[in-house]
Amino acid sequence: MPSASQTFVKSERSAGDDATRAVDQAWSIDETEQVQLLRDETGLDSSARALVTTGAVDLVRRVRDRSRDAGAMEAFMREYDLSSEEGVVLMCLAEALLRIPDSETAEKLIADKLSDADWESHLGRSESLFVNASTWGLMLTGRLVRVGGSTARDLGSTLARLANRSGEPVIRLAIRQAMRIMGHQYVMGRTIEAALERAARRENRRFRYSFDMLGEAALTAADAERYRQSYEAAIRAIGTTTDNDEIFELPSISVKLSALHPRYEPAREEQVLHEMVPVLRDLAILAREQGIALTVDAEEAERLQLSLKAFERVLDDPALAGWDGLGLALQAYQKRAWAVIDWLADRARRSGHRIPVRLVKGAYWDTEIKFAQIEGLDDYPVFTRKCNTDLSYLACARKLLARPECFYAQFATHNAHTIVAIAELAGDRRDFEYQRLHGMGQELYDEVLDSKGFNGACRVYAPVGNHKDLLPYLVRRLLENGANTSFVN
Repeated sequence: MPSASQTFVKSERSAGDDATRAVDQAWSIDETEQVQLLRDETGLDSSARALVTTGAVDLVRRVRDRSRDAGAMEAFMREYDLSSEEGVVLMCLAEALLRIPDSETAEKLIADKLSDADWESHLGRSESLFVNASTWGLMLTGRLVRVGGSTARDLGSTLARLANRSGEPVIRLAIRQAMRIMGHQYVMGRTIEAALERAARRENRRFRYSFDMLGEAALTAADAERYRQSYEAAIRAIGTTTDNDEIFELPSISVKLSALHPRYEPAREEQVLHEMVPVLRDLAILAREQGIALTVDAEEAERLQLSLKAFERVLDDPALAGWDGLGLALQAYQKRAWAVIDWLADRARRSGHRIPVRLVKGAYWDTEIKFAQIEGLDDYPVFTRKCNTDLSYLACARKLLARPECFYAQFATHNAHTIVAIAELAGDRRDFEYQRLHGMGQELYDEVLDSKGFNGACRVYAPVGNHKDLLPYLVRRLLENGANTSFVN
């Protein structure tokens, strides 16, 4: 007859197996069925939803009032946002120039793009003198390039050629400066030291930070080793800035598993777990020694099971016992997110850890849809409507908040309605935080932190690296915000 302890271990393992099966089965769950389930799990009745809507409208109005006093860069970004053709032109030019080594090609690109946009439509629309002056310059530049190019080609005008030669290098330099401004807007610093110095400035001290070393998936073993060294150096640098023992209040590091192994894919599961898990374990141990948290970033849906297996192995390592710094990013646009929370709760109870969970809406929606179509799948692993993702996010948020012994909840969102809904769900609790992206949402969260009724702190997800690594990061940010800006649509 089995002992009581053996029975407990067996039942515990059975619960874990059930949680794993639930995650696997949720891959192909019908979207309508899942939405019906989640609708009943948000915990917001009709009166609460009405309060949330009213609160969100009020929050947006206050943010707009605050934004009238914003600085020149914020005013410029608002006028030329990515819902406008001109905003797209500026962003594409600034980023593309990073990849063009010679001046002649750069000037041709500028000539081609600046002459197409309707700069006049923006003249005088902003309250900022800086923006209107910039618009005037862009308008003249567009005309100069358009007239100079066509005249030089069609009429052979000496004057136009002179204008072309003298004007476009100046334009090129101006746009390179705009590129540096854009990099400053979206990247915390070229190095971790510069990023830490910027985070320590008085105007930034109200936020917590999670630093992300820019760069995409490793393609070679040399890439993976370079990323590992980058993460290790960053962890050591961040550790020098810690001044208390409350790990959830301190800066942290975010790590992409695909950066730590060149074949991070389900078909190579055994190899990946054998070779990559020790690397992640060593980084986690170093983070513990430095007194900071480490969050495993989200990957594409096909890698979810592999990510969870790697996360579990590191979480269960005896060297990390008693440390609550190992966290995971969870994408609410995956239909499996609801089941993954149960899986994580089971692992938290078994390991004795409290797991920080960064709940995000998702960064690869277009890719997931494309991959599912290429594979000929009958359904998608993600929700196909934004409103369903928003619903999933709120249901998952409530589930995380309901299990404080298992989770430290971190809510990454720039959506005013979502922020107010989380405040409603959290009530008087303070043991959670909001998160935003560096370069986005600061005015929104300045207002949130200054207002009563929002108890959580706010952490900034802060990219660190050279501007040449900016494009993939920017593309994900644009796709994530496509529903709001209409850029993708």
